[in-house]
Amino acid sequence: MIDDKLQTVLDQVLQRNPGEPEFHQAVREVLESLGRVVAKRPDYLDQALIERICEPERQIIFRVPWVDDKGQVQINRGFRVQFNSALGPYKGGIRFHPSVNIGIIKFLGFEQTFKNALTGMPIGGGKGGSDFDPRGRSDGEVMRFCQSFMTELHRHIGEYTDVPAGDIGVGGREIGYMFGQYKRLTNRYEAGVLTGKALFNGGSRARKEATGYGNTYFVQAMLGTRNESFDGKKVVVSGSGNVAIYSVEKAQAFGGKVIAVSDSSGYIVDEAGIELDLLKQVKEVRRARIDEYLQLKGESRGAYFIKAGEGSIWDVPCDVAMPSATQNELTGHDARTLVANKVIAVGEGANMPSTPDAVRTFQAAGVMFAPGKAANAGGVATSALEMQQNASRDSWSFEQTESRLAEIMRTIHDTCARTAEEYGAPGDYVLGANIAGFVRVAESMRELGVI
Repeated sequence: MIDDKLQTVLDQVLQRNPGEPEFHQAVREVLESLGRVVAKRPDYLDQALIERICEPERQIIFRVPWVDDKGQVQINRGFRVQFNSALGPYKGGIRFHPSVNIGIIKFLGFEQTFKNALTGMPIGGGKGGSDFDPRGRSDGEVMRFCQSFMTELHRHIGEYTDVPAGDIGVGGREIGYMFGQYKRLTNRYEAGVLTGKALFNGGSRARKEATGYGNTYFVQAMLGTRNESFDGKKVVVSGSGNVAIYSVEKAQAFGGKVIAVSDSSGYIVDEAGIELDLLKQVKEVRRARIDEYLQLKGESRGAYFIKAGEGSIWDVPCDVAMPSATQNELTGHDARTLVANKVIAVGEGANMPSTPDAVRTFQAAGVMFAPGKAANAGGVATSALEMQQNASRDSWSFEQTESRLAEIMRTIHDTCARTAEEYGAPGDYVLGANIAGFVRVAESMRELGVI
């Protein structure tokens, strides 16, 4: 339930932003946590502070024309929402996917603001993207699209203004093309303007692994509060992009047995444990559908593929669930299935992958639940470490970077746990993350005055 003093804020958000259900959902979830805050600190209601936090500082929408391999001109729409810069330059990924619209980008930018605050790094929140679909496009087509996208975007970003990174559909290839176009247009080798770059262009070691590793570090710390660990646990990870693959890798390193992964075509189950090398071959080398894992593996008892629409990956019994694909992928029905199958912990590798009904179900059942704004903060934290290396013209080892990532994720976990306990809800990581992130942003905004 939302405190009466905050309901007017939500009503205003709903009225000003019609037809944006994901943004509404993200704002509602945060406001539901803030009743305990304003009861202790009614001054946070002064000077429309919460209303300002819920309103993006800047929203940019632009046309992206490009030419495909047949010589036909295609038109897509580009977005950048610069949500909050109280703590530092806007920071957040760029997503290329047909589902992208302004509401999706606003929801992601809003979440990013609090996620970035939790890292303790000096970065604000933003997000961007396009409804362009890179899947099935040639390298030349992707390059021409990225160049056109950056031709407009470059005037709105900079290492002290807004620092984009990758997200769904945007990996090293796309970041490279965009960085090249930025360099051409500005005549500056401004390495700190984009993160997720190749190593020889100022990229950070462990960036590709960071979100998945970070989620796993957070869940390991959360399990530790009940004298548990990944060791010997059955784990299910949705998705098969960077976040999922490196969640699998680190969960296995911690002794977990990952038995299922997925993509938009369906999911595979391998009761003997997912073979990481095969998964990487399918997704990172071949860029193929997930069922090719079984073709490479050959006939094996306990390994099978279920097509999308014929079942849910969350039907697979497990001890730890790690939704790492996209928003609202894990429904209330899925959560009830997981609870019935004795799941003990859920770690969100994606942004808001669990619906509100699912979150309530987990919490009511006493399942340990790590929300994405805390658990998947490892990616942006390592992006901030990349910015640090770019600023000092330095390059850290993989081990040095991962050590800092592990430290940051443990600190985020402890901050969320401590905040939840302080506000009378021990073990509620959703409330702890929302309040801890909000307070840091709110205090900075108060210091800066009404701007």
